Amino acid sequence: MNKELMEALDILEKEKEISKETLFEAIENSLLTACKNHFGKADNVKVEIDRETCDFLVYAEKEVVATADDVEDPVLQISLEDAQKISTKASVGDVIHVEIKSKEFGRIATQNAKNVILQKIREEERSVIYNQYYEKERDVVTGIVQRYIGKNISINLGKADALLTEAEQVKGEVFRPTERIKVYVHEVKNTPKGPRISVSRTHPELVKRLFEAEVTEIKDGTVEIKSIAREAGSRTKIAVWSNNPDVDAVGACVGMNGARVNAIVEELRGEKIDVVNWDENPGNLIQNALSPAKIVAVFADPEEKTAKVVVPDYQLSLAIGKEGQNARLAARLTGYKIDIKSETQAKDAPGFRYEDYVDDEEYEEYEGYEGQEGYDQDGYVNQ
Repeated sequence: MNKELMEALDILEKEKEISKETLFEAIENSLLTACKNHFGKADNVKVEIDRETCDFLVYAEKEVVATADDVEDPVLQISLEDAQKISTKASVGDVIHVEIKSKEFGRIATQNAKNVILQKIREEERSVIYNQYYEKERDVVTGIVQRYIGKNISINLGKADALLTEAEQVKGEVFRPTERIKVYVHEVKNTPKGPRISVSRTHPELVKRLFEAEVTEIKDGTVEIKSIAREAGSRTKIAVWSNNPDVDAVGACVGMNGARVNAIVEELRGEKIDVVNWDENPGNLIQNALSPAKIVAVFADPEEKTAKVVVPDYQLSLAIGKEGQNARLAARLTGYKIDIKSETQAKDAPGFRYEDYVDDEEYEEYEGYEGQEGYDQDGYVNQ
């Protein structure tokens, strides 16, 4: 039993996660390479390695010829006299196995054999790392900030380094070396120098994956994330739907006292997150998406993917948001082009009628509010 070789293979398998079978194949190829360098050819050379004991045998298959004078190529042929020293039963025309002592290989042949093994180990190590991180593509991993390379950041993911480019960084975020951060694995490419891993802190899927990790109901499929819109570092809107009528989708995502959503907000360095209910009715969905603004009426055109929205005068700026952010995110979340008008603007619009925006029952309800206590003359809650 070759204990030293067995121990070496065990260590390589454990540390580098390279299978023993792959290492055995590398050793076999290295011995064939050594034979080719030593003898000039290795077509008739065979290598056998016992997978249990790690004992190996290298031999050449040679044809038996009558006399030494008949030997045209000593690598491929052997005289009957020499053959009978190996096997007394050998006869002319037989093919016998002639053992090759690896200790007889020269320095160059030995060095080449070593290089073959090392090259195979490096290739397999790169392949193992690539496969490991390729499985994590489009998922979130935790990495350690190493250093800034220009405006890019090198992130250590364990067995490989990833590059967080300037374009994938959230403006205003500054990281310190050794700091642990979560990143979204955007792409993993296999290159001759090893896997190249691109990660992101701005991708909307980062927020989605964080919710999947934090919210049990999303992980088990009870709650689904139907749509997500994000402006990294500022605000995210996420629409959720519950497959169980007894489970509140928004409540599950927010958590008790906001614990779940706050954990995600903390990871995103204070980015605001609006969690709203998904609705198959585009009018209701748009109304939910424009929260926290109150909506008077919504008229959505599913064919044109456009929507007209009327809001109270005092809610117009809230509905649109700072620099149009709320309306912009709502449009991305719903997939509709949204035109927001205040009540005054809507009334001044040519041919505007409330009946065009709400059904008869809602319109009568709206009419009934006018002049009542707590409501202004136009039927909206006094603020």
